[in-house]
Amino acid sequence: MSAGNQQKKAAQREPAEVIFREELERIAAMDLGPIPPGWRMSPRAVEKFVLGDDSLGIECKFVADRAMVTRIIISLCTSRGCLLVGEPGTAKSWLSELLTAAISGDSTLALQGGAVTDVRQLLYGWNESILAAKGPCFDALVPSPLMRGMMEGRLVRFEEIARCPQALQDAILSVLSDRVVIIPELPDDDGVVLAREGFNLVATSNSVDAGVNEMSAALKRRLDFEEIRPIKNLPDEIGVVLREVNKTNKRAGISVDLDEAVIEVLVTMFHELRNGQTMDGRSTDRLAGAALSTAEAVSVAHAASLNAWYYCDGRMTIEQLMHHIVGSALKDHPEDRRRLKHYFETAIAPRKGDIWAQVWAQRSLIH
Repeated sequence: MSAGNQQKKAAQREPAEVIFREELERIAAMDLGPIPPGWRMSPRAVEKFVLGDDSLGIECKFVADRAMVTRIIISLCTSRGCLLVGEPGTAKSWLSELLTAAISGDSTLALQGGAVTDVRQLLYGWNESILAAKGPCFDALVPSPLMRGMMEGRLVRFEEIARCPQALQDAILSVLSDRVVIIPELPDDDGVVLAREGFNLVATSNSVDAGVNEMSAALKRRLDFEEIRPIKNLPDEIGVVLREVNKTNKRAGISVDLDEAVIEVLVTMFHELRNGQTMDGRSTDRLAGAALSTAEAVSVAHAASLNAWYYCDGRMTIEQLMHHIVGSALKDHPEDRRRLKHYFETAIAPRKGDIWAQVWAQRSLIH
């Protein structure tokens, strides 16, 4: 088996355009809407791919207000980029991956803000062996994902853009405003890279990272901002967690029957501790050190599934789940232990039903 085939076989998760290849092909085949230059499908078709369409058998992949998703898609039709801002775990990166998969057919052109430390990583570098043999020439050029997106007319994902040093943020300005990169080492037209139709930037930034590298006013003006918020509706969030955990379990090669009542306990606790309010409207404590997001709930439920598969004959219990919830909720903020105890005493203890009695019975885990 070749190294390439071994790598494909060993992949833990494939990109969205591979996972949903059949859906993307089906949507594109039935797409009758006007298609923007450089795009693979119309904005309406992109929206169907992201939000789903039961009548067409298209799976919902992201739960959000339709008007917001429409605004994001339309912003990517313009010459402005789009910045998705929100708390950790609100699936900003997943949304950007879905959008680039549908619009460009390739979600892998991506930069990580915290890993970009010099202009070579942001724009281009050189193949040293070709450079030594031929000198500066187009063949020796090694374009970054950003420059490849310009040259190929594709969307580029820029993850955690606020973690990118401001000097490099400024280097993005000419790309977004003039749609051009000048390579001074190359002569004539070889030294001018113009963006092709279809190129644009979809960036993400965690709201907790706002002060890491303050974004310049000029860069902000060239990006449309959209806030991605946690899922508001509890049944919607339970549905997302069930669907994603089943997928994650399948990829891990395990078969666990997920008890919806157990998953409801997990999502309810995360929902209440994240919002500082119980489902019946009473105030409760928020935890300072934990990102109790939908994505974290999926991770906790998957960990409990693995526990059930390897230790309990595939049967998930509240006891297993609570061990993983506590491990997720209590990190490096000592006061969070007191807050979680208070939540148990005021929100869990009064609840009726056998399953909540089982949760209350695990309170010793936080002492």
